[in-house]
Amino acid sequence: MMKAVRIFFLTVLNALMMALGQILWKTGMSSKEVNTFGEILQAMFSPLIFCGLIVYGLATFLWLYILSKAEISYVYPIQSLAFVLVLISSMILFKEQVALNRWIGVGVICFGVYIVSIK
Repeated sequence: MMKAVRIFFLTVLNALMMALGQILWKTGMSSKEVNTFGEILQAMFSPLIFCGLIVYGLATFLWLYILSKAEISYVYPIQSLAFVLVLISSMILFKEQVALNRWIGVGVICFGVYIVSIK
C-alpha cells in the first residue's frame, strides 16, 4: 500500500515538472518570433527555455525511475494531470480564455485519474 502511495505522488510530481517545463517554455517564447531552425537554437539558450529543458530532463529521469517501479498502465494515466495543470496555469498566468469543452475534458481527465488510482 505504501509503495502505491509513493508511486502515485512521484507520478504527480512528474506531471508537475512536465507542466512547469511547458510553462517555462511558453513564458520564454512569448516575446520571440521563431521562423528558422537557427532561431529555435538561439531560443533554446534563453534562460527560461533552458530552465524548462533542465526541468524536463529531471522529469525524464524521474519518469524512468517510476517506470522501473510501477506498471505503465497505472502511472501513465496519472501523468495526464499535466494537461490539467497546464490548462489552469494558462488561464492564470497567460490570461487565456478556457472554453467549456476544455473544462469538461479536464473533468474527464480528473475522473479518469481518480478511477485509475483506486484499487
